[in-house]
Amino acid sequence: MKKATPKTTTPKKRSRVETLGWRDGTVAEFLELTAEESALIEIKLALSKKLRQRRQQRMTQAQLAEKIQSSQSRIAKAENGHNSISMELLVRAMLATGATPKDIGKAIADL
Repeated sequence: MKKATPKTTTPKKRSRVETLGWRDGTVAEFLELTAEESALIEIKLALSKKLRQRRQQRMTQAQLAEKIQSSQSRIAKAENGHNSISMELLVRAMLATGATPKDIGKAIADL
């Protein structure tokens, strides 16, 4: 697998690094993600960000964890977009902060 270089490189530098086996590209290209995998990651990150915003206005991580019978550390991971967190946990946590299904849909639609 080739390595990706930043898109901000100059043509001269790009030529030099490509000679070394590097290439210009995106993270999704580097990780060889499908469009669906990239979309899922973006959705999870959007929900994580919205969860953090809503939760900070309403309760502590510990309070939210108790409300959904989870742990404070799982809530922290959910808010930080950790890959071990399921979509189900993100949605349950959002609903526990008072979000409606429409609010959740808007968080996704606003990508």
